[in-house]
Amino acid sequence: MPPTRKFESGHVKRQKKRKEECFKKSQSGALNKFVFKQPQCEENQSKKNDMNFNNVENNVEDPIGAVDTKNVEDLMQEETIEEEDDAENVEDLMQEEPMEEEDDVPIEEPSLNSNDGDIPFNINDPRNWDNLDAKWRDLLVKNGPVRDMLTWKGPKDRLKRRFSYEFYSKYLPNGEKHHRDWLVYSKDLDKVFCFCCKLFKNKPLPSQLAHDGLRDWGHLAFSLKTHERSPEHVNNMFIWVDLSLRLEGNQVIDKVLQHQISKETKHWRKVLRRLFAIVKYLAKHSLAFRGNNERIYEESNGNFMALVEMVAEWDSTLKEHIRRKQNHEIQNNYLSHKVQNELIKTVASEIKGSILQKIKGAKYFSVILDCTPDVSKQEQMTLILRCVDVSTIPIKVHEYFVEFLVVNDTTGQGLFEELQNVLHHLDLDIDNVRGQAYDNGSNMKGKHKGVQRKLLDINPRAFYTPCGSHSLNLTLSDVAKCCDKADLFFGVVQRIYTLFADSTKRWKILTDNISEKGFTLKSLSTTRWESNIDSVKAIVTQAPEIREALLDLAENETDSSIKSQATCLAEDELGKYEFIVGMVIWYHILAKVNIVSKELQFENMRIDVAMDSVHALIAFLKSTEKLDLIRL
Repeated sequence: MPPTRKFESGHVKRQKKRKEECFKKSQSGALNKFVFKQPQCEENQSKKNDMNFNNVENNVEDPIGAVDTKNVEDLMQEETIEEEDDAENVEDLMQEEPMEEEDDVPIEEPSLNSNDGDIPFNINDPRNWDNLDAKWRDLLVKNGPVRDMLTWKGPKDRLKRRFSYEFYSKYLPNGEKHHRDWLVYSKDLDKVFCFCCKLFKNKPLPSQLAHDGLRDWGHLAFSLKTHERSPEHVNNMFIWVDLSLRLEGNQVIDKVLQHQISKETKHWRKVLRRLFAIVKYLAKHSLAFRGNNERIYEESNGNFMALVEMVAEWDSTLKEHIRRKQNHEIQNNYLSHKVQNELIKTVASEIKGSILQKIKGAKYFSVILDCTPDVSKQEQMTLILRCVDVSTIPIKVHEYFVEFLVVNDTTGQGLFEELQNVLHHLDLDIDNVRGQAYDNGSNMKGKHKGVQRKLLDINPRAFYTPCGSHSLNLTLSDVAKCCDKADLFFGVVQRIYTLFADSTKRWKILTDNISEKGFTLKSLSTTRWESNIDSVKAIVTQAPEIREALLDLAENETDSSIKSQATCLAEDELGKYEFIVGMVIWYHILAKVNIVSKELQFENMRIDVAMDSVHALIAFLKSTEKLDLIRL
């Protein structure tokens, strides 16, 4: 094996030195057209360029066998870099007088409206980086590439291939891990882009990473290796690094303008923080946002405007914001109903993102679904996800409400397709479902066509558990229906409530006969049988007072039918032995069932404790058989 050279030969060193001197010579005088009165600025700027070039050269890795983004030889062979975007209107800016105070300068407010053609809705999305002006490009360079940490993997294509978070890094031959800071993934387009080439390209480049993006996942590794070795990419990387350093040191040519933009950015950030605080307060307390108008300091302008007015009384930031609005110094003020909706969606998106991050951190989760019609008679399905929160100490099990799903097809197949779509939209793998819980409807729990059967066909590990509280309610309802005496008892309880509740005059007679701390009568529930404990409890604890109220009603009522009902209930129904015994027994049964039902609904319910509670309830119900009121 021939000996390897430890040091570069003299010929190679001389060749490098000549190339470096040629490059420096080509850069001399490049900034002369930007400087007019102070020649020393040229010398300082040349030193700055030399320092940036040396920083790039020192960071270059060994090009032999490694995939490198800063190839010095290619860099020195490039043409002279002309920063055309930074040089626009420089002569006008240098000759302008010092800017006035902040309050006297009309501010062009950035808008959140996606219909604005000049300002993109999502500045961090690479598809919005075409035809950007200098201030937005500087903002992107200052903040750097923004990556969605929740998107570890993208959707699969027809070849079952997809983007992976591992493409953000590469391994050198010596085993070191090198991050591709320039690589950006667009979740909406499902494509990857080159950050610096997309922003700073001044001519068409052969790589799709600098234009419409790349989606060839099978050959992405080779495409990235080829792109980061290209001279165009190295040139754009040099421009990116140089502009980033100058922005950090506040040494750009339009320094005064950048300072003004920075002050306005801080002002709008403070305004948005206060508006977000108002949005969170109203949403947390389920309060309406808008009123009859959207004008500040007017009547009936809604809770949102009212809170803005209140905060502005003591907060200088909002007070200044309202002053600018009233003096027509700004066109957009972030107080319209459209912006309110966008703020609400932004808060909801952040909350949902935090929930999804915890679920993805736990990997495995359970699905809880329930359907119910809303006020507009539209069927809505509630989606709740249950997982182990590994981010807390100690680790806890949490249930998270995610969203309401509008469903038109309530069959098992229709509900399952809706579940599949929402899990795909949330970027959750259906194969990671380890549990499913629904009510006892046939479209949910059906063994052949229910949602649980459809999910088990795809993921056999998704263990199905019916809702324990709902099953207990159905059991109690069937127990009551199989006994005629139980039906008669609850019928009398509902008749007593209806008689008094149908008239405010009759309700006043009831409240006059019971004490102030007594229990008011309540209607029976057809869905939650354990809640009937409140209806029975009101009669058990104050049966004599209710009887006296019925007698007073029969004595003072002029309507013969109401008088007959009150007399019948007071003398015939409440005085019966069967009603008195049933009242006592059903009170104890419902009290026991209510306790167990509440335990089954606990978020941190343990299966062993739940089984012990159910077994104890069964033993109690069997003990009532000797009373011959119900038969199990």
